[in-house]
Amino acid sequence: MNNRRVTISLALIILICFFLPWIQVSCGASKDRLAGIDLARDGHNGLWLIPILMLVILFVGLARSWKVRRQAAAVVTLVSGLLTAYLMNRERARADNSSGLIAVNLTGWFWLGLASAILLVGVSVVWILKRPPAR
Repeated sequence: MNNRRVTISLALIILICFFLPWIQVSCGASKDRLAGIDLARDGHNGLWLIPILMLVILFVGLARSWKVRRQAAAVVTLVSGLLTAYLMNRERARADNSSGLIAVNLTGWFWLGLASAILLVGVSVVWILKRPPAR
């Protein structure tokens, strides 16, 4: 398993899912969908960290010095993944606190992004615990 490719792929998935619908609100025949960017614009300012952190992971992952600074890249990935998973879980908790009159559902894109964030944390933990190759 190539950690660099997996990390870059997961960061790209999370970044793309940020711009796809996360929440579907329906009342009767009316339906509306909100993406992560819509929620961030609507006052959930902490969500702006998600694309910023994913861009940092992509930058670190594509940098030439990836193998030289393996532990630093793993820590950056771990912290970014933890913050992303926390922010997305907080949005999940907000969506669950809705009343019964208006149906609020989380979309598959949200769950894909959250699962990718959790996988990103797992990959970075394995990467940190893995011994560096002997020189």
